[in-house]
Amino acid sequence: MAKKQSSRGYRRVVAKFGTNLLTAGTDRLHAKTMAALVTQVAGLMEQGREVVIVTSGAIAAGRERLDRAQNRRDVPFRQALAAVGQGQLMKTYDELFASRGHVVAQTLLSKRDLHDRIGYLNARNTLLGLLELGVVPIVNENDAVAIDEIAGAKIGDNDTLSALVANLVDADLLVLLTDTGGLHTADPGKSKGATLIERVDRITKEIEEIAGGSESGRGTGGMITKLQAAKLATSGGSDVYVANGHDPDVLVRIASGEHVGTLFPAHRSRIESRKRWMLSGLGTRGAIVVDAGAGSALIERKKSLLPAGVQSVQGAFKRGDSVNIVLPDGHAIACGITNYGDEEVAAIRGLRSDRIAETLGYQYGAEVVHRNNLVVL
Repeated sequence: MAKKQSSRGYRRVVAKFGTNLLTAGTDRLHAKTMAALVTQVAGLMEQGREVVIVTSGAIAAGRERLDRAQNRRDVPFRQALAAVGQGQLMKTYDELFASRGHVVAQTLLSKRDLHDRIGYLNARNTLLGLLELGVVPIVNENDAVAIDEIAGAKIGDNDTLSALVANLVDADLLVLLTDTGGLHTADPGKSKGATLIERVDRITKEIEEIAGGSESGRGTGGMITKLQAAKLATSGGSDVYVANGHDPDVLVRIASGEHVGTLFPAHRSRIESRKRWMLSGLGTRGAIVVDAGAGSALIERKKSLLPAGVQSVQGAFKRGDSVNIVLPDGHAIACGITNYGDEEVAAIRGLRSDRIAETLGYQYGAEVVHRNNLVVL
């Protein structure tokens, strides 16, 4: 249930603006579109709400600044465009917000910044401090350095980044504004019979299959990445909307409680910061594969993960690391802090808890992952 909706609407909002929206489908930033979005954000702030923007568009801005229309995809070229364009992007935001009497702050994040608990808290404190000062944080991934070739450096897309930011700042609402109207029963660009799905209470495999592949255009995200972001944000306690950013006053309407696009309601109350960091998945080292019975115990009966329900392990991890918990088909159902390393879990998998000490010669508890250190997705 979208429990935070009322006549007053939402108090703290994270708004993600995608590349296809900011460029209006062109090769450069679209001034009219950006001005309309900034006007909406300024209006929300003047109503007493707090807004964090997660923005794409640095590469498009760099392409325009350098007057390079070629569609090269190699990493060094895109890094150069991002490095040039980030300043241009921020300049545009700064001028637009200044005309409304508001100050902006650039915040560049990479996976390494959020990987450990201390970095996560530092980023959280910075963003909350900016909001307290009445400043508009404008967040982007640090594309100039965060690339796939730097192992573990890249978050992946700004949909995911926006969900991480929503969890960081305890947002009531995450709005993913794109150039489509939300999640449809089929690709609306290819199927005339596609209809909007107005509400998704839980993101199942069937819903993910409907999302299909990525959107066309210049952005890196697609509807499937928006579902992944929605899963992360709703698990952390934020309602999520996916809506068309070109609709008039769409952000203001949603933040005020109007239903526009597709709603993914939060399916848990606000969870503590430590569990939100676990939920982010940025610190995960591997995975524990569990059988269907264990999966049901975790999800439906809120139980701890015992060795009897473990089938196998994936990747290397140590005691105290955050791990994903997945079903045999690879579907992730939870994440948590493990009491045992990968070799130890492999040794005790399928056993009763009273055989842990006998098998290992010691034990750190009867559970592989205790319920208090576990978050169901």
